[in-house]
Amino acid sequence: MILCLGTTPTVQKTLTFDRVEIDAVNRAKSVLAYASGKSVNVAKILHILGRDALAVGILGGDSGEFIRHDLDRMGVRHDFLTVSPPTRTCTTVVDRSTNTATELVEESSTVPSAVYDQLLEKLNGLIAQGRMEALVLSGTLTPDAPQDFYGRCVAAAVAADIKVVLDAKGEPLKRALSSRPTVVKPNRGELEDTVGATIDSDESLKEAIRQLIAAGPRWCVVTAGGGKTVVSDGQSFWQLTSPRVPVISPIGSGDSFAAGLTAAIVAGEDVPQACRLATACGAANAITALSGHLKMEDVDLLFPQVHVDPF
Repeated sequence: MILCLGTTPTVQKTLTFDRVEIDAVNRAKSVLAYASGKSVNVAKILHILGRDALAVGILGGDSGEFIRHDLDRMGVRHDFLTVSPPTRTCTTVVDRSTNTATELVEESSTVPSAVYDQLLEKLNGLIAQGRMEALVLSGTLTPDAPQDFYGRCVAAAVAADIKVVLDAKGEPLKRALSSRPTVVKPNRGELEDTVGATIDSDESLKEAIRQLIAAGPRWCVVTAGGGKTVVSDGQSFWQLTSPRVPVISPIGSGDSFAAGLTAAIVAGEDVPQACRLATACGAANAITALSGHLKMEDVDLLFPQVHVDPF
């Protein structure tokens, strides 16, 4: 079982327009609402990839119940804590005339700090069952959350010899590095913020990765949207370039990447090779309008186009 843990799920609404005109009335050609948020997206993609995934986090209100029912509809297992504040709703606006996707993000509500203690208890209970193959931690924390939460989750999993993929940023990422997650997955901007350095060349990118690895994680995977992904253990470096695809919306592609990466690692691939499936999943998500959605036939088509080369 792969546990997908995050504290800021969302009801995602995707509105698709033939053309969006600013300061005018725009009528959507289609509107879809579905369960989303980074950790939820990871669980959804893992389920599509045929992996046993469990989504864990916090939900509240009618919007939280909507997410539960939608995950049930998709066959994705979940075990959320219930809180009083309603779960947020985020909106993606897809403009077909410009092939752009604009994300309108509602911030999450503050929850009592005791909720984080309860999540850790739930995590420890699942670890004790002895069936967890990997832990994926992804997304921002709720406002006023304990900034060491991800670090404590990583420490608990690593102590039980469970692989950890960490997709976070800011202080929660920094505080988790010393707990030695298996893989951290920042983009270039997040990497710059974490190590406090400007990345303006291949060599400065390598040096920033070395600094990050020195802080604790075993592997670093630096993504760049449709650009090349760089993978390193701090000593050797590899690169992967995403296949050229007709992008409809990149929203959720990072989560799809994390899911593919985790699925391949659990299947026994080393991290550079695991990034092939990750890259194919990210690209497959980008050719759909929906966040955290893909078709296996697209993944199968794109996978042979992804190669790992020295960097």
